[in-house]
Amino acid sequence: MWFSNHILSVVLFLPLAGAILLMFLPKESKDLIRWTANVAGFAGFLVSLPLVFWFDSANGEFQFVEKASWIPSIGANYALGIDGISLLLVMLTTVLGFLAILSSWTAIEERVKEYYVFMLVLQAGMLGVFMSLDFFLFYVFWEVMLVPMYFLIGIWGGPRKLYAAIKFFLYTLVGSVLMLLGILTLYFWNHGQTGQYSFDIVTLSNMTNLPANYQIWIFLAFFVGFAIKVPMFPFHTWLPDAHVEAPTAGSVILAGVLLKMGTYGFVRFSLPMLPEAARDPRIVSFMVTLSIIGIIYGALVSLMQTDWKKLVAYSSVSHLGFCTLGIFALNPNGLSGSIIQQINHGISTGGLFLIVGLIYERRHTREIAQFSGLSTVMPVYATLFMIMAMSSLGLPTLNGFIGEFVILQGAYEENWVWAAFGAAGIVLGACYLLWLYQRTMFGTIDNPKNKDLKDLSFREVMTLVPLVIWAFWIGLYPKPFFTVLEKPVQKIVQRVRPDYYAARGVPAPAPRAGLNAPGNPAQTRGQ
Repeated sequence: MWFSNHILSVVLFLPLAGAILLMFLPKESKDLIRWTANVAGFAGFLVSLPLVFWFDSANGEFQFVEKASWIPSIGANYALGIDGISLLLVMLTTVLGFLAILSSWTAIEERVKEYYVFMLVLQAGMLGVFMSLDFFLFYVFWEVMLVPMYFLIGIWGGPRKLYAAIKFFLYTLVGSVLMLLGILTLYFWNHGQTGQYSFDIVTLSNMTNLPANYQIWIFLAFFVGFAIKVPMFPFHTWLPDAHVEAPTAGSVILAGVLLKMGTYGFVRFSLPMLPEAARDPRIVSFMVTLSIIGIIYGALVSLMQTDWKKLVAYSSVSHLGFCTLGIFALNPNGLSGSIIQQINHGISTGGLFLIVGLIYERRHTREIAQFSGLSTVMPVYATLFMIMAMSSLGLPTLNGFIGEFVILQGAYEENWVWAAFGAAGIVLGACYLLWLYQRTMFGTIDNPKNKDLKDLSFREVMTLVPLVIWAFWIGLYPKPFFTVLEKPVQKIVQRVRPDYYAARGVPAPAPRAGLNAPGNPAQTRGQ
């Protein structure tokens, strides 16, 4: 009973407990440190699994809610809860967090203890972002996440690691400051209207009297913070440097989870809290235009890359452009497709970074021209690489297809031109991924250094197999994923476009009740 009532806190603090335990282990005991970190990562995944089975998709409220007074003088609470959107992102975080730790077993030899401590603290910070129902708590976790990522890049990164780490930190910090100004504006406006200080996300999402011009300015403040994190064009320039210089596990987490914090911010805050701004034609045109530019630009620049890792990094700009395009289609297909595609991107791009890391460990180069014919000496590697590449380009039966297809449906519903540009991005994506695969896996082995490469070990295969299973699951049977998203997506669409469902003869979903509302079903466990 205690576990079920505090499951989110357990999921959140287990990585921190693992990090604290690591601090007390002797730094010379590298294998013990690795085993402890992997056990902590796997335990984090295991304790998050009950969320999947206990979650009630028919309940549109936040579930597994925990709330305790934290800083009463400013109205800040320790408040956690998840809906269908958060659930998928929490599971993505626990899965990729464990796989990233597992993939680091032989890759990290220096300062092993500190490395795994930062990895576990980073996982806790990301989980806190997706679980928080208090804006102050959310911001704390948002900022906490910066520190371990900065050190992961700056200490264990490549030759230009300090430049990449500082650039990542400064970009994100600027966005965070502007986001904080937007949060405080909402906070003080709500106090002026109600006489109460509250950072409650549900309460702030239900405000109805915020003037449209205020909403636009707050939206723009949020936009900078979230667009940098996504990253959207033209705020993307920190991403290739951070990816190329980060260790493999850092790239997996950065692409797989961290970037989703930006798109999550748009879905969780920008749309429901600032509905008039979100549906303003100027804002919609602006966001869709940047999304389309990102889709095409990211794909074209990927085609020009000679560095394997940088190609995958720029592909993220293109893939996340699809996600923001779906969000600002402002309809159920666009929103649900966007969230599914965020999960898909974490699976496929996380897998591709693992693929790059595995070959880098063997050859210590990422230059595409250094490789050819690898399928003859590494058939298992080539097979898993093919599945991840096909997943990323959107081959039917794999996860990427369903996300992109539903986003294009949502985009076409609003404007066929949006869908046409999106489809062009898919074609370009197939071009650079198929070229990369053909160049590295097929042909003859021209470089003698590649002739004696060893295929993947059992541990290395196990870092990729869960992602392969997840990719086929979403590609072949996506219904469970769309089911958990249905209610929260309906509520967001109804909030931003109150006439959307009425115009189609569909009953409108009821708004969410605040966490303090009596009888709120969000207070109950979602079994």
